[in-house]
Amino acid sequence: MEETPEIPEEVKKEKGLWEKTRKSLIERLNNWEDQRTWNEFYQTYWRLIYSVATKAGLTREEAFDVIQETIIAIARQVQKGQYDPRAGSFKAWLLQMTRWRVLDVFRARKRQPSLADQGNSESEETSNLALERLSNEKDNLLESIWDKEWRDNITSAAIERVKAKVSPRQFQIFDCYVMKGWGVKKTSEALGINAAQVYLAKHRVGALVKKEVQGLEGTML
Repeated sequence: MEETPEIPEEVKKEKGLWEKTRKSLIERLNNWEDQRTWNEFYQTYWRLIYSVATKAGLTREEAFDVIQETIIAIARQVQKGQYDPRAGSFKAWLLQMTRWRVLDVFRARKRQPSLADQGNSESEETSNLALERLSNEKDNLLESIWDKEWRDNITSAAIERVKAKVSPRQFQIFDCYVMKGWGVKKTSEALGINAAQVYLAKHRVGALVKKEVQGLEGTML
């Protein structure tokens, strides 16, 4: 009997932070309507925000703080009717909301003066210039990585949603043939099916994934 592979500590820690952030978020949304929607929102977009935040230079813990603060800010604006889909794409709005929270973290870092600099007006001016430069640099970085991370996240979220809608067997065929790139022959032999079943699963599951991607690109949820 094969032993179950041990889960790496890094994966355990990330999972723990994910669950802690999700619980904290739901608690902060406790008195608001439709918690289910915001839980789904978290499930759909947390990895996008996390990936962008860490690639911009934040620590894992800081990135999870950014996730929570970004979603809370979005929920508040939606609750107050401040989000208008006609004003621009949700993709651009989410980028802006994420950008502000990421830059807040870097500004907070820079605002912690050393003991030697305290009370030094020249140091304060230098710090302000550094903050401005940092904001511009990080802003450009966020812009450059957002599109790819957005596409990857939307595709992954769509696949996860479709996985819950189709039979395990259909998804397994799709996973082997399309996602793992095994090819028709290898997939057929490994799963004990014929080529027609492989193509059928590819068509059905692929069409559902495409539909989910289109839906996610057009709306918040």
